[in-house]
Amino acid sequence: MHGTVYWTELMTADVETAKAFYADIMGWTYSTMPMPDGDYTLIHRDGMDAPAGGMKPWAGAEGSPTNIWFTYFAVDNVDAALAKAADAGGTVVRPPFEVPGVGRIAIVMDATGAVSGWVTPAPRG
Repeated sequence: MHGTVYWTELMTADVETAKAFYADIMGWTYSTMPMPDGDYTLIHRDGMDAPAGGMKPWAGAEGSPTNIWFTYFAVDNVDAALAKAADAGGTVVRPPFEVPGVGRIAIVMDATGAVSGWVTPAPRG
């Protein structure tokens, strides 16, 4: 699983319009997961129970887009991967944090300036 796309989410100023758009084009369905800072929309495809991604309301930082897709990559060990990233010219944007039931996550800028999330998934089952 190391190095694969683990999760993708749309951060958007208009979740309802995005949901309608992707439901029409992709056939996605949705469920809602309450979060401390507001509802998180889980994306389901092909009638599957397991979510394929998510959407959340986001106004964007000053000067940045208000609608972006964000990708998380699976890594075997976030801390070890961050050490290697620093040696390769990367920067830790947000240090590792735990999301119960999801895993240990960090936000990283690569040597080109591209930003992604890295996650060591929590054990399932």
